[in-house]
Amino acid sequence: MNEIEVIDIARDALWTLVLISTPAMMAALIVGLAIALFQALTQIQEMTLTFVPKILAVFACIIIFLPFMLNTLITHSESLFERITEVGANDEGR
Repeated sequence: MNEIEVIDIARDALWTLVLISTPAMMAALIVGLAIALFQALTQIQEMTLTFVPKILAVFACIIIFLPFMLNTLITHSESLFERITEVGANDEGR
């Protein structure tokens, strides 16, 4: 295995991480912006007001997008396992 393959595997892992975490992060961002706007309009400056809705939104988002996240992770794992077997087959042929 050379440096290019290692960088390619690391890039794929980071891209998979971004794909899996994006729905939850977007839900937290949208809920956070909505609560910040609500706090600015009503001048309620309670720090704990943001935590419960964000947590609920993130949990709901994870439950909704769990099949997508799992499918993405399975696809990444399968491609990684294929690369491992290719490297092992190439090493045995030497």
